[in-house]
Amino acid sequence: MVNSLDRDELDIKINMKIPIVILTLIFGLFNLCNGQRKTDEPKKTPAWTEADRKYLLDNLIRGKEEIITETKNLTKEQWNFKESPDRWSINQIVEHICLWELVQNHEISRALQMGPFPDFDHHAPDSIYKIDIKASKKNITTDYTKPFTYGVPLGNNEGKHNVIWFTTLRNESIEYLTNETKNIREYYIYFGPNIHQQYMMIFGHTLRHLTQIRKVKADSNYPKN
Repeated sequence: MVNSLDRDELDIKINMKIPIVILTLIFGLFNLCNGQRKTDEPKKTPAWTEADRKYLLDNLIRGKEEIITETKNLTKEQWNFKESPDRWSINQIVEHICLWELVQNHEISRALQMGPFPDFDHHAPDSIYKIDIKASKKNITTDYTKPFTYGVPLGNNEGKHNVIWFTTLRNESIEYLTNETKNIREYYIYFGPNIHQQYMMIFGHTLRHLTQIRKVKADSNYPKN
């Protein structure tokens, strides 16, 4: 038989154990969560592979060769023809490609000077930086350069000189990527795209404007040889 005093003591012991069990569970879960965070390995920067190098070089070379082909033996009238007053001529398109590539090369140079960030764990997928070269939407250059207009071509250069400018810039990039041994995925443009992804945008930009050049040449009023 359990007397009334024994029952009271038993109730007290049980009531004391309940909060202890609850606190044990709470702190146990807390420590478990903390332990999981501590054992998590930081995300490793993806390697820059030989396949990556070939991908960039193939597309950079492709863009260079197609610009040379599309602008070969153009007359002055063909260089400066516009589909409408608000559209660019082939001369202006090539100049714009040069201006844009010059800015991107500067940013790559800055990223290399800043050095690698192997512990930076925000690795955006390459697909984000792949430019749709067949996009029908008309882009306004100054939307990307506000409050400045450095991307707008003036059209003061001769077309052939713009091609020389372009091929000079492009050849430097090709030479750089051919000889680079560092993991350029560890070098970031203002902690956005890495250098590999920046080059994806560079060649994508050229290929998209090649579509624009072909559209100019396909215009019914485009001067014939």
